[in-house]
Amino acid sequence: MDNMPWLSIITFAPLVGVFFILLIRDDDKEIVARNARWVALWISLITFFVSLGIWINFDNSTANFQFVEKSVWMPGLNIAYHMGVDGISMFFVILSTILTVLCIGASWITITDRVKEYMISFLVLETLMVGMFSALDLVLFYIFFEGVLIPMFIIIGVWGGARRNYAAYKLFLYTLAGSVLMLLAILTMMFQAGTAEIPKLLTHNFPATLQPWLWLAFFASFAVKMPMWPVHTWLPDAHVEAPTAGSVILAGVLLKFGGYGFLRFSLPMFPLASADFTPLIYTLSIIAVIYTSLVALAQEDMKKLIAYSSVAHMGFVTIGTFAANTQGIEGAIIQMLSHGVVSAALFLIVGVVYDRIHSRDIEAYSGLVHRMPKYALIFMIFMMASVGLPGTSGFVGEFLILVGTFKTNTWVAAFATTGIILGAAYMLYLYRRVIFGELTKENLKSILDLNRREVAIFAPLLLVVFVMGIYPSLFLDAMHASVENLVERYHSALAAAQHISVVAK
Repeated sequence: MDNMPWLSIITFAPLVGVFFILLIRDDDKEIVARNARWVALWISLITFFVSLGIWINFDNSTANFQFVEKSVWMPGLNIAYHMGVDGISMFFVILSTILTVLCIGASWITITDRVKEYMISFLVLETLMVGMFSALDLVLFYIFFEGVLIPMFIIIGVWGGARRNYAAYKLFLYTLAGSVLMLLAILTMMFQAGTAEIPKLLTHNFPATLQPWLWLAFFASFAVKMPMWPVHTWLPDAHVEAPTAGSVILAGVLLKFGGYGFLRFSLPMFPLASADFTPLIYTLSIIAVIYTSLVALAQEDMKKLIAYSSVAHMGFVTIGTFAANTQGIEGAIIQMLSHGVVSAALFLIVGVVYDRIHSRDIEAYSGLVHRMPKYALIFMIFMMASVGLPGTSGFVGEFLILVGTFKTNTWVAAFATTGIILGAAYMLYLYRRVIFGELTKENLKSILDLNRREVAIFAPLLLVVFVMGIYPSLFLDAMHASVENLVERYHSALAAAQHISVVAK
């Protein structure tokens, strides 16, 4: 059992589902759609439970990569099929697998056209997401990192809203443009270090004169993926036009690619450049937190409001990451995980009423508590988690980020705190207008509350929100060794550079 390639199984099991779906043949489209749904659901459930096994068997005491698999892939270029996870990446693998299950469940009734192709797109997307977080070779990482664009482009472009083509192309062009520079940086690193293996690159000392250029090249890609202000404009369009499940994956997982990239590459591999560019990151992040929160407050479309709130939350992530201490980085990881769950739930919340009324306009709703009490309760919990109520996952991440940031820059922590106040303002404003008030609109008087399938989809998300909020050590203990190792390497590199500078003078 110890020699089982668990990460490969988790990564490529969805493709087994794709194979079986491709074999489905029948003249009756309903039978084809039903079988495709069940195959996708079962294979994604199996993948999720196997990924939980990674967590159960994870050794919290070491910062080393675990469940490592390695085999020669391109010997002439010194490129390998190299997989592994540590305390930083493991939870993102699990996040990807659980959200895929929920997305398939959320699409069970709403997607009626080209169901077979839809399920294939999501299973391929799951393979690429898990592969990206597990890859320990730069080239392999880049293939998974960019490959995600293809199924997401298809999901938005085929099953999206009225302006789906515009949104899909905007997403594709924005993210691809930034990643071209990252590819050049990857090639430079391979030739400079003589390897593409990420564990070896983490210990390689890149020249101080080269680090800023490599850092900027990676930043061009990660900033778009986060997305950071001002390259965030593709996100609201993509969210509005994407089907509900597409928005869930986009906000829940794909936005974490940038934050993960900063933790895996920017800080440990280019520490000197990271320190030099920290004021830039702080500035852009504070603008994102405050500006996009104000923009969210002005929205009349529920999806756009949640999309802009995502930009603000990711601003917190970058602030905590570049605080470059244990509390800040652990807070950033928890915040990404929490946002992955909470934002996914909020988009599902919007999807529930959109499926019934076919409108995302806030003005189209009022007084839903009178007809949908279960919906109102679940909405309230996720809304409170989004604004960081103690006892929920949102509080843990924001608290640790503010503690870590306060240690390094009091002013940045103070400005970031305003984002919490603004976050409470726009989320409470949304909740009051949709849930409370009189039930005066005729089309809402017969609206149905959550059914059993919808409750089953929200249940695991509620569980994660409360477990992470009440017992965060369950997550923090697993990531602590890896984060401590990252922080130690970062500050050791800065201290060594400072020593060399003093000696040179």
